[in-house]
Amino acid sequence: MMAQKNEIQETARIDALFEKVSALINQARRHVATTINVAEVYTKYHIGLYIVEDEQKGKSRAEYGKQVLKVLSSRLTERFGDGWSVETLDKCRKFYRVYSSRQISSTMQTKLNIVNSVDDIDYAPHTSVSGKEQHYCPNFSLSWSHYLILMRIENPDARSFYEIECAQQQWSVRQLSRQVGSSLYERLALSRNKDEVMRLAKEGQTIEKPSDIIKDPLTLEFLGLKPDSAYSESKLENAIISKMQQFLLELGKGFLFEARQKRFTFEEENFYVDLVFYNRLLQCYVLIDLKADKLTHQDLGQMQMYVNYYDRFVKQDYEKPTIGILLCESKKEALVELTLPKDANIYATQYQLYLPDKNLLQAKVREWIAEFKETNGETE
Repeated sequence: MMAQKNEIQETARIDALFEKVSALINQARRHVATTINVAEVYTKYHIGLYIVEDEQKGKSRAEYGKQVLKVLSSRLTERFGDGWSVETLDKCRKFYRVYSSRQISSTMQTKLNIVNSVDDIDYAPHTSVSGKEQHYCPNFSLSWSHYLILMRIENPDARSFYEIECAQQQWSVRQLSRQVGSSLYERLALSRNKDEVMRLAKEGQTIEKPSDIIKDPLTLEFLGLKPDSAYSESKLENAIISKMQQFLLELGKGFLFEARQKRFTFEEENFYVDLVFYNRLLQCYVLIDLKADKLTHQDLGQMQMYVNYYDRFVKQDYEKPTIGILLCESKKEALVELTLPKDANIYATQYQLYLPDKNLLQAKVREWIAEFKETNGETE
């Protein structure tokens, strides 16, 4: 019996040791992978720098890519193997041009260092060099694949926003591509007061008050529902539940899913909230009711009752007031304003089953920013 007990203890001790060592190895591998990814970005930034400087010394820039890059690609491939095509080198050049001229957000940049020779290059943030000249270098923290998406974004404010959010939220390349494709920056900008639009590019999405979590519209193309097909609210709900990870990504920061069709009883009558979430950043419940048709004043009144119930019977004293969101196909702002009290913590948000028209959204954001600068006496 004693021998069996000692054997069990020995096995448990070895298991614990194995788990600790395994965790350390996994952590080291993640660190190595991150270091390699960042080193690749700095390498390609410097390659772009060298190419641009050499290009500026040439007599015919128009012919530069066809001649020098082709030769450089051939020689690099011969020495280092595949991965150094003319297309890759051209992307390095574009990467340097985009990021060497940007104004970097204070949240993404610390004091820059200056280096004076090739021997000074280490692939730490903020260092750049070319021969004997001095150069400033941004702080890169994402992978090269991420930056291939980011440098295609023409609006520097939008590019800065996506870079900050990508680093903070640890988006995969696929998630970043989806957020850019769904015009997240423009939708957030148009869901905010004009005075708050400029803040997005500098700080990313800040969550300080209930309206900060609202996007209008929400883009639900990932549900696979056809915009021109008839569907019920239960079908919409089932589609959301089956794609909960993507839905949480679309909702934004801090959301935790609690329940669907959450029942509560009041005055011997049962009521059901379609979706119940909790936002850990705001420390409050978020109730979502789904409407497959246009929004009515009865829908708004029902949500007001749901929110009141949660505030009075579910919310803890340390938690913030409950937020209600009516996710609807269409709404009339005048009806919402007339039905709800001014201080109501309830929001009506439209959803789209297709990706929004990016050009229209971008034009509207540019219009808002121009109005903001004109109002505040700013010039380009």
